[in-house]
Amino acid sequence: MYRVFEALDELVTIVEEARGVPMTSGCVVPRGDVLELLDDVRDAIPAELDDAQDVLDHRDELVGKAQHEADQATSKARSEADRMLAEAQHEAERMLSEASARAERMVAEAEEQAERAVAAGRQEYEDLVGRAHSEADRMVQAGRANYERAIEEGRAEQVRLVDQTEVVQAAHAESARLVEAARAEAVRLRGECDAYVDGKLADFEDLLAHTLRSVGKGRSHLRGPAVASATAPYDYQD
Repeated sequence: MYRVFEALDELVTIVEEARGVPMTSGCVVPRGDVLELLDDVRDAIPAELDDAQDVLDHRDELVGKAQHEADQATSKARSEADRMLAEAQHEAERMLSEASARAERMVAEAEEQAERAVAAGRQEYEDLVGRAHSEADRMVQAGRANYERAIEEGRAEQVRLVDQTEVVQAAHAESARLVEAARAEAVRLRGECDAYVDGKLADFEDLLAHTLRSVGKGRSHLRGPAVASATAPYDYQD
């Protein structure tokens, strides 16, 4: 069949390359080449047709064989699929059984652990409550003792403060007495100082008066005769 197409392609090439006849649409082709190609086509067609007829004759057989092989492959595939499906179901059931057993075992272990945890928590709660009650009783007793001690200390402090108040009052009275005594002593000392100063001033006044008298006498002698001054010097003593 390939030779037929090859010869036809060569014929087309010869016609396309042929020299045209003037004033017409015809052309001049080499007769020998064209006839040779046509003989090749004629010789090749029966063989190709025989091959095609053989294919057509064996078509039903080939189709039947292919159908049989396809049916066998389909049956085999279906059997394999059924086998794999059965194995998968069996494996799934086995895995499900193992998972169920494992889940039940884990649930049982979890319940057991939960029970142990609850028991431990209840025991710890009871211990904590007991310790809390004991600590509360101890703290109440300690608080009561501290309260009573604070009351006693407060009473003692109250007595001490009362006594201290009396002492403070006595101290204030004593300080007032001392202030009054100091004020009286200051008045007395001021009087004595004034008297002392007055006495000193009086003595100084007498001294000044005596001095003035002596000065007056001296002046009187100075105003007297010169002889008297020479023979009898003046005694400035009183």
